Amino acid sequence: MAAPSDSAPPAPASSDAEGTRPAPAGEGLVRSLTHRQTTMIGLGSALGTGLFLGSGSAISVAGPAVIVAYAIGAVLVAIIAVLLGEMSAAHPVQGSFGTIAQRYLGPMAGFLSRYLYWFSAVVVIGTEVVASALYIRWWWPEVPMTVAILAVAAIVLAVNVISVKSFGTTEFWLSTVKVVALCVFILCAALLVFFGLPDTEATGFANLSDDGGFLPHGASSIWLAMSVVMFAYAGFEVVAIASAEAIDPQRTIRTAMRQLAWRLSFFYLFAITLVLALIPWRKMADSDGSVETSPFVQVFSEIGVPAAATITNAVVLIAAMSAANAHLYGASRLLHSLGGDGLAPAPMAKLNKRGVPVVALAASSLGIAAAALLAFYDVSGLFGILMSIALFAVLLVWLLILVSYIAFQRYRTAHPEEFTGFSVPAGGKLAIVALIGVLAVAATAVEVPDMRQAAGIGLAFTVVLVACYGLTTLRRARQK
Repeated sequence: MAAPSDSAPPAPASSDAEGTRPAPAGEGLVRSLTHRQTTMIGLGSALGTGLFLGSGSAISVAGPAVIVAYAIGAVLVAIIAVLLGEMSAAHPVQGSFGTIAQRYLGPMAGFLSRYLYWFSAVVVIGTEVVASALYIRWWWPEVPMTVAILAVAAIVLAVNVISVKSFGTTEFWLSTVKVVALCVFILCAALLVFFGLPDTEATGFANLSDDGGFLPHGASSIWLAMSVVMFAYAGFEVVAIASAEAIDPQRTIRTAMRQLAWRLSFFYLFAITLVLALIPWRKMADSDGSVETSPFVQVFSEIGVPAAATITNAVVLIAAMSAANAHLYGASRLLHSLGGDGLAPAPMAKLNKRGVPVVALAASSLGIAAAALLAFYDVSGLFGILMSIALFAVLLVWLLILVSYIAFQRYRTAHPEEFTGFSVPAGGKLAIVALIGVLAVAATAVEVPDMRQAAGIGLAFTVVLVACYGLTTLRRARQK
């Protein structure tokens, strides 16, 4: 492990009094994201279509006990989020956790964490773009799939390329729609569970113990379900990436990460628990993930909401586009920081007059188009390989964040005069707990075929990245 440099933490980018004046091209990212926008960006990336259409694969593994898996996942994500929040508040720099890893663990860690996250984000955006296109075709099936994919990709790119302020505003309202829809769903589901309707008795929680009991597949099924559950929470890291463009990064990151952690926990745990109380778990496990089989449709239909399927389709379309929008933002900012550090082509570091890294956006968008087309056509199983790399990348990035925090905390303890702001009590011990938890999720590769494939292909891809880093370092040394 490389020791952190003795230099002071990188200074945040400058801004005017309002924090919204664009910097001249090439001088730095624009600090124009408000506290509320930053929090909603995190929700936008983490609350994707999976929650709205159900979590059939996880439920099929653990049955009702999947609730415990989601609770454990919520705790692990909360720990990672608050620890990353502490580091990001101390270092609100472009490249976020990648730049911090470079500072405290060495250049290779910064290189790996940023490229792995960028790649996984591009693949995830591809799936969200394909999902959005499918939801559009649910209304207009005559629209060619390729046209729908390109149209959605163009909209997401346009939102990001105008300015960071327009991105923040758009993502705030898209995420607000998702949050409101989830709150309405939770209230309606709770009504059916606890009180029922005039002509329908309350279901109670009998479905959680019927048909095999709460643990129909044994206690080990909770561990196995973690291989699916943890990735439902992925995406919260975008909040840390946004710290480089937040008006008040110290306050924003400190509160946004904490709020994001409990909000994600609330939404996932309440929604999953109520759905399993209302709908027999085997029926949920056998659902095909379509709009018609969504628990949203079933609950709203039971309540008597007209056109429940149409409303649900609109909500999941917004959810998919919001997630794609937030992930594209995060991917482009990491690629921009790599360009600034000389670890990606120099044009990636360029900003336009509005402070937007347009070249990095364009490069990420090309990757999205390729991933989206592969996701739809699944050419020779290539998209399955890409998803395996993305799953592995998320776990490895989380591990690098936690190891970076341990090194960061040691340095902070030794040099308290260099730091201001909040620190997480017992942060080092929490980091070790989260490390064990993430490694336990990775260990499901022993039993879960998808995780085994992710580990094998992901490790091979990481070796390729290490080789690329070595060649890049050699080239830069020769140029000196």
